[in-house]
Amino acid sequence: GAHIASTLRSLSQQLFSVILTVACLPHDAYFSLHAILRTCWRMVFSHRHLLQWRPSESNSQDAYQTLASSIRFMWIAPTLALSLTSILLLLAPTTLLVASPMLLLWLCSPAIVWKISRPIARQEEVLTEDQNRYLRRLARKTWSFFETFMTAQDNWLPPDNFQELPVAKIAHRTSPTNIGLALLANLGARDMGYISDSLLLERTNLTIQSLESLETYKKHFYNWYDTVTLQPLAPRYVSTVDSGNLVAHLLTLHAGLLSLADEKIPQNRIWHGLEDTTMNLADLLGKEPPATFLTFRDALDAVLKASPSTVYEVWKDLERLVATAKELHAALAAREDPVVNWWVDMLMQQCHDSLDEYALLMPWLPQAPLFENEPGFQQVCGFSSLRELFELESDMIGTHGERTPQFVELLSVGHAHAQERFSMINRIALQVENFTHMDFSFLYNKKRNLFTVGFTVDRRRKDSGHYDLLASEARLTSFIAIAQEEVPKENWFSLGRLIAKSGTETLLFSWSGSMFEYLMPLIVMPSYKETLLGQTCEAAVRRQIEYGDLLDIPWGISESGYNAFDVSINYQYRAFGVPGLGLRREVLNDLVVAPYATALSVMVAPQKACLNLQRLSHGGFEGAYG
Repeated sequence: GAHIASTLRSLSQQLFSVILTVACLPHDAYFSLHAILRTCWRMVFSHRHLLQWRPSESNSQDAYQTLASSIRFMWIAPTLALSLTSILLLLAPTTLLVASPMLLLWLCSPAIVWKISRPIARQEEVLTEDQNRYLRRLARKTWSFFETFMTAQDNWLPPDNFQELPVAKIAHRTSPTNIGLALLANLGARDMGYISDSLLLERTNLTIQSLESLETYKKHFYNWYDTVTLQPLAPRYVSTVDSGNLVAHLLTLHAGLLSLADEKIPQNRIWHGLEDTTMNLADLLGKEPPATFLTFRDALDAVLKASPSTVYEVWKDLERLVATAKELHAALAAREDPVVNWWVDMLMQQCHDSLDEYALLMPWLPQAPLFENEPGFQQVCGFSSLRELFELESDMIGTHGERTPQFVELLSVGHAHAQERFSMINRIALQVENFTHMDFSFLYNKKRNLFTVGFTVDRRRKDSGHYDLLASEARLTSFIAIAQEEVPKENWFSLGRLIAKSGTETLLFSWSGSMFEYLMPLIVMPSYKETLLGQTCEAAVRRQIEYGDLLDIPWGISESGYNAFDVSINYQYRAFGVPGLGLRREVLNDLVVAPYATALSVMVAPQKACLNLQRLSHGGFEGAYG
């Protein structure tokens, strides 16, 4: 049945191609004849314009934008069809029935070409407001993992995992991929309004300091480190994919850090970050929260609706929210609920963090009522970026004129702090960039134009296995190594493109059929619609959804921890996938749903992914950290 269906699809495509060729035959013939006659005239008679030519695509660039323009461009086909119809009616009417299919095709050819030349209309998935709020609330919970566990105890490196049952324990080890994603989590938390630029730079700087003290091999970080002692775990091993992931994440972080100086300051980011924290606190307080919480939430809602536009308005709103948050903290302290108290502390911390950020860069804000009539005060309150603030303060200090000495002095202090911020951004960005210069040549097999899986340093031995599939997480390493001219472009074209069929769709095989292989690179790697990789990622998500529906479970299967323990009662970890997507044979009894696989799918199918995450939450799978 599958073979017959595939054959019929192929046959229909070939038939349509033949019909289209016949329909365009008069136009193609006229186009070619016109070119031949013009060439002959120039070569034989005029001997002019012999080097003049126009590419065919420039002639037809706007030819099919509208039906009228298509008719003007392909006028010869309907003209010939109508002329031949008239001649046949007069001379041989009996043959008109036989000729009518061909004549009708020629008559309609401009409309056919116009129709198939129109852009493919895509229905973009749009999340509802409730779904957006749900995902933001979940993002805030996920960030709480990094707030809780990425601390000085682990040298500001991310522990691999935290397990709650049967014994609560932190895995004090980390990998290059963990480190890269944790650094991007800092950047993401800043974009979501959970931390300020100051805290982003501070956390990044602390992690970078730890990275500088780690032992490396040819600038590659080892596959695993103890986060407490900072010693590499035996055996010392360089993983090709882990190194590629880290470089890609560091390059993304580098661009994000450099953009801090010129990025427009979205004031609403602060309020939405507080709103996300408030939503999580509301879930803990239940249906009857204390009056102080309702007061804080109402005050925050009022600010969100008002959308303050100047930094002075933001400052005043922040001061009011800090005062209300203090009352809430005092009211909830009596409950002695550690989880509730933690979220209240985070709410307070977010308010103070934003307040401290403004006070550092604009030290005149706490005394703003004294300076409201100062020349240029309103202008400096309406800046849009850190660089613009710096330049405004420079101008106002240089031409202080009628401004009071106190105001000029505070402007100078803020100007100095802004200059320090620029220096800190550039210094950290340079350190981050230095980590991206890794030597990938010893991991590359020039004969096969492929990367080996890894390198065991103690034995000085490369693995015998190679990454040879395009639909795998290794394509990110290839992309980065080629972009940095570490390996030739041939590596990309040497990656296998084994075609699989999922229903009517064509996609690429991966090794295990996991979501990690298909979607992890998309976090930082560009993807384009209607390309082989773009279609593969979309089809892989649809196949995962179909498999989940078939088994009546939430979908999203990928490599993850699962319910098997070692002697130390640590959960084991391995790759899981969907049958039909991977080359490796799957044991169907092993069925593990990994929520992060659905989170990755938000990049491809946001509506369906959000619904699946909500299904997991309603099923009781949402924990303290997402």
